Amino acid sequence: PLAFVVFVTLRSATMASWVQEYNYTVGRAYWRNASTGETSWDPPGAAGSAGTVDAEQASAVALQAHIKGRKVRKEQEERATSAKMVQSVYRGREARHQLSGGARRKKYYTPADVAAHDRADDLWVSLFHKVVDLSDLVFLHAGPLAQPLIEAAGTDITHWFDPATHGLRRHIDPKTGTLAPFVPLGRFIHCPPAGSGAEFDPAAEVPWWLDDSLVVGALTRKTRSVRLLNMLTQQETALEVCAEETLDEIQQRYLDHNAHSGSYAWKRTDARGSRFLDMRRTLEANGVPDEDRTFDSLSIPDDFYVPTLHLYFADDLTASA
Repeated sequence: PLAFVVFVTLRSATMASWVQEYNYTVGRAYWRNASTGETSWDPPGAAGSAGTVDAEQASAVALQAHIKGRKVRKEQEERATSAKMVQSVYRGREARHQLSGGARRKKYYTPADVAAHDRADDLWVSLFHKVVDLSDLVFLHAGPLAQPLIEAAGTDITHWFDPATHGLRRHIDPKTGTLAPFVPLGRFIHCPPAGSGAEFDPAAEVPWWLDDSLVVGALTRKTRSVRLLNMLTQQETALEVCAEETLDEIQQRYLDHNAHSGSYAWKRTDARGSRFLDMRRTLEANGVPDEDRTFDSLSIPDDFYVPTLHLYFADDLTASA
């Protein structure tokens, strides 16, 4: 009995110096000795102590620092990825600019010119007689909304839009019976969801179909066929050109066939005789009429007659005859 009393007394005295507190960092209660500052997760005198509070708190702090560091590294990686995307867009634009002729970029394009840009990484479309380069847009918004534009690459999509407002064309959705955007290939970038009533996705300051910075030129309102006969080599080249183009611009097209096209004088021989052509004027203005309407009225095929221009090398004395 005496030993029991002494044990209880000693234990009570021991417990008196310990107070229970709560560690919010770890989210757990612990014991602290008010006299010595010693800490423990287990009640004083209990066997199998799990270690001091300071040690576990240090582990918790280290874990939080690791998580925070990982978050910072992730943000840095995202910024780096974003920078790489911007650089890639710039390099892609420069590469396409060089492949399409660099300084020889045209003012007018034929439907065949647009059709040549029919890939996701080189994507042009035409609408309302404007030619639009969507390559960067599709790259920056890769995903399901880009797919309809990829499928339409190289084509004219004017019918997607309202001719009066140049905004999205709308129709009555047969499934819901409500007014919705007309999306024959599915919802695309900057197009709002059905039922939203918005003109375009609010996340876009300017929808791409109204963004003039994406326009690379004008789609011709009429194409013409012409033959160029090199009088030096007797080579004949057939070209499809834009009716609005001057002979200087047609000469730029001819560069793909003759790198020295600028060294030639252009002449036309017809019922009016032989004459030099003004390179600053169009075919029509140079007296080379477009006779398609006449051929159509007579049911004559368009390719029945194609005007020929004669190209004389600048050092050829016949050029001055």
